[in-house]
Amino acid sequence: MENFSAYNPVRIHFGSNALFKIHEQAPIYGRRALVVYGQGSVKKYNILVKVLNQLSQAGISYVEYGGIKPNPVVEDVRKAADLARKEKVDMVFAVGGGSVIDSAKVIALTASSDMEPWHFMEGTAEPTAALPILTVLTVVGTGSEMNSVAVLQNNKEGKKLGMRHELMFPKESFLDPGLTITVPRFQTACGIADIIAHALEAYFGDGGSPLADYFATSIIREVMDAGIKLVNDLVNYDLRARIMLAATYALNGTTAIGRGNSGDWGTHAVGHILSLLYDLPHGATLSIAFPAWMKLHLDKIPDRIRHLGRLVFDNQCLDEYDTINKFEEFFKLIGLPTRLADVNVPRDDRYTILQLMDKNQVTGRVFPLSREDRAAIVELMATGGKM
Repeated sequence: MENFSAYNPVRIHFGSNALFKIHEQAPIYGRRALVVYGQGSVKKYNILVKVLNQLSQAGISYVEYGGIKPNPVVEDVRKAADLARKEKVDMVFAVGGGSVIDSAKVIALTASSDMEPWHFMEGTAEPTAALPILTVLTVVGTGSEMNSVAVLQNNKEGKKLGMRHELMFPKESFLDPGLTITVPRFQTACGIADIIAHALEAYFGDGGSPLADYFATSIIREVMDAGIKLVNDLVNYDLRARIMLAATYALNGTTAIGRGNSGDWGTHAVGHILSLLYDLPHGATLSIAFPAWMKLHLDKIPDRIRHLGRLVFDNQCLDEYDTINKFEEFFKLIGLPTRLADVNVPRDDRYTILQLMDKNQVTGRVFPLSREDRAAIVELMATGGKM
């Protein structure tokens, strides 16, 4: 087991009507808020008006910035940060899913400085301050509500990058599973894949940590059990609650305990390329990329893959091949793609994908990817390979 440091300061309010605690907690952080949200669902289902009413009840004025895209872009962060400075806000309030929360985190950094937000993402500028971040979660999957990570893309540069900084931990997150009941089946399934991928990235991290293995694989088991039921019963509050809690724990640091780092993350890097090129939902890129990544590593870590399958599927007879097949079967069962053709990526695009992977230097922290590895993953995402 590796030495580790653990820290998570986020206060979570979980359960039915959790957002009605906003008027109690928000005044701790100031008197004026920038409220950030996506492209319409929080208005359509009256979530935004409930949040704004809570702020008004607390005597907090606000200004809105809507329209954050599912794959968030740096341009929106620039505009929202400019608005935050102009309006002299005290806090950034995110109402939405991971894309909105990730954007809010970088907005909070940028509004506290005169820096270009993409410089933070590239690591050429170091954050020194941030506005307080509060979140209301309406789409489950990323775990951004209880971590210090954000992902943005820059379409002009053809890059999608992630960053981590302690200043980006939310102060308060309000998690009401009932707010996710209107999320459609496919988007729900994408969130399920994202949760599983987060747990898998940690499982394939550095160092032997049996407890972390059990944390990660228990999260996967819980998500598979609740997830297969949820996609066929979308209005079930208890199932929504199980998935929401699992998503939060999958990326709040718990699964990294005893490891040398937070995971490999090579598969997420691959998925980001597919999002950049085709504007695919994040979870749908991961259901394609993770089986391909495991197939690439069959000869390198067969014991590790086999152990994963036996813990997740509670079957001591499974081998590494069975394990990968069972993950693919699950993704298909909940309606997700497992091949590039499933999302209408032309066969001739494989070289384009590889070129952008090279440009973004796609690799993993634990298992570095050579150009030959990247080419092999592209081929495996296209054809599935032979096992």
